[in-house]
Amino acid sequence: MLLRLIPIAALIFSVSISIAQTAAPPSLTPAPHPETSAPRPNFDQFDVATIKPVEHDPKGGRYIVMQSVNRFICKDYTLKLLIAAAYELNSVEISGGPAWLESDHFDIAAVTPGDVRPTHSEQMAMLRNLLADRFKLIFHRESKEFSIYELTVAKSGPKLKPSAAAPDDPPQTISTVYPHRLLMPARNVTMSDFVSVLQRAILDRPVVDKTGLTGRFDFDLEWAPDETQFGGAISAAPDDAPSAPLFTAIQQQLGLKLTATRGSLEAVVVDKVEHPSAN
Repeated sequence: MLLRLIPIAALIFSVSISIAQTAAPPSLTPAPHPETSAPRPNFDQFDVATIKPVEHDPKGGRYIVMQSVNRFICKDYTLKLLIAAAYELNSVEISGGPAWLESDHFDIAAVTPGDVRPTHSEQMAMLRNLLADRFKLIFHRESKEFSIYELTVAKSGPKLKPSAAAPDDPPQTISTVYPHRLLMPARNVTMSDFVSVLQRAILDRPVVDKTGLTGRFDFDLEWAPDETQFGGAISAAPDDAPSAPLFTAIQQQLGLKLTATRGSLEAVVVDKVEHPSAN
């Protein structure tokens, strides 16, 4: 994965699978993608997975990423955040369990089956099975009311470009932190992908897609962060920051709108969990 860093140490919060490949020019026959040129394995379980307790490093970044075709890496996650990632939730939708659910941090290094890069959905399916197998996670679901955001199309209409990537390229949604601003060059993403990133990694409450937009899009989103984003791991930008706040940036740059409201969602209630079994 290639990331352009600024001279000061930029924090990388990655919630993507990999950087999308460049689509071949229309006049050329594109080379077959690994995802389509080989039979797909059964992505139920990781072939090998190592779970290591770690000291939380606020400056080191937190991410889940495929570092190669079959190397899955998760860095500096609590179990609560792992559950949120695996089940596409905001962490406020998860309750119950022991206190260490939110205090103990883990690194995971795993090998996925075969020689085909798993999709995001397949990665999360393997992560869900890992949580059940190694953390002995058992939970039930309850309908609860939460403060949420609804993502809708602004009155001006969407400002999104259809993606130039091949349909089977993985989505890219990586946020890079610079002084007083964040940059997300999103590629080949659906609105579901975008909402998932907003609620799992950036915002402090669940986000519901009400745009009605289908297809995949490319866009660049730049904004000035505040203290409610990334779980407070990033300092708020000053009032005179050159970039717009997130809600304004989404409307100005993407033609979309986030509205605060309340709604009923299916929440996860943890019934049982254990410290991970030995590697």
